[in-house]
Amino acid sequence: PYTARCHAWLGHHHHTSGALLTASGTAALELSCILADLQPGDEVIMPSYTFSSTANAVVLRGSVPVFTDVDPRTLNLDPDLLEQALTARTKAILPIHYAGVVADMDPIMTFAKAHDLIVIEDAAQSLGSYYKGKPAGMIGDCAAISFHETKNIVCGEGGAFITRRADFMERAEIIREKGTNRSQFLAGLVDKYTWVDMGSSFLPGELQAAVLMAQLDAMEPFTARRLQIWQRYHDAFYELETLGHLTRLHPPEHGTHNGHIFAVVLDKRHDRTEVLKALLARGVLAVFHYIPLHSAPAGLAHGRVAGPMEVTDNAGAQLIRLPLFADLSDSNVERVIETLIEVL
Repeated sequence: PYTARCHAWLGHHHHTSGALLTASGTAALELSCILADLQPGDEVIMPSYTFSSTANAVVLRGSVPVFTDVDPRTLNLDPDLLEQALTARTKAILPIHYAGVVADMDPIMTFAKAHDLIVIEDAAQSLGSYYKGKPAGMIGDCAAISFHETKNIVCGEGGAFITRRADFMERAEIIREKGTNRSQFLAGLVDKYTWVDMGSSFLPGELQAAVLMAQLDAMEPFTARRLQIWQRYHDAFYELETLGHLTRLHPPEHGTHNGHIFAVVLDKRHDRTEVLKALLARGVLAVFHYIPLHSAPAGLAHGRVAGPMEVTDNAGAQLIRLPLFADLSDSNVERVIETLIEVL
């Protein structure tokens, strides 16, 4: 019953009947890549500044991640760089919505349509975010959402597959049920179920769904509080940006985000490791984020790079994330602000 309630909630939020819980956001990405019919040697364009799951879902199909640089304002895939990454082997585009800010999807979709490419949204961080009035995950062919413990809405481990395509949804129900037509059997459409396609066990447990449903019911106040904290940070560090100590991320006007992450990119005059140590010594736990995939051992082995990666490399070396969670008190928010200013 909780799985069914979660499906109904996600379907209502995304204005689609194509919503399925999965064991993780990673599982939803792997399911999406099967549905995209990725084959060995196919290429998938994606940002390098993302988590390994984005690329792993491609590599598991024998396909090649093609890494591009990102927009310095958002650290999302830069649509202007798609052309230089395109080859005759390109099959799909896999943008992520970093920090809950939706990538600029209109030019991405226009490019994809012109070249007959599948678009898979890595919406792991962006439940509750919108692009020109559309929920994140409902612009491309399909999307993956995460409910990992590090996300805004959590159930320990868990995720969801979202699609607006009826053909994708029909096959997705089979693939996530170990390749059987069990969903059709449970719906009374067939008198027995059997193995009909490739598949795996992408199903979550009902206990996860029960925890998740309680979280989904509280998403509105959670998001409102996170956005309040995010905005306070953003306003407070205007002067540090003006003085050249750091660069704030700047969500564009084409959408609204969910306050998932507040990150700044330090100027190179500051040693990030020393800044993080200084913050921790004063009782503030700030952390860095991704090691860019194009420079990681597996990225070097399985992917290729399309063009310079200056923005990505700088973010990988200089970005820090500040504490941001719904329970964070106003006094601690001010303490974080004062401490970062003092350290820089």
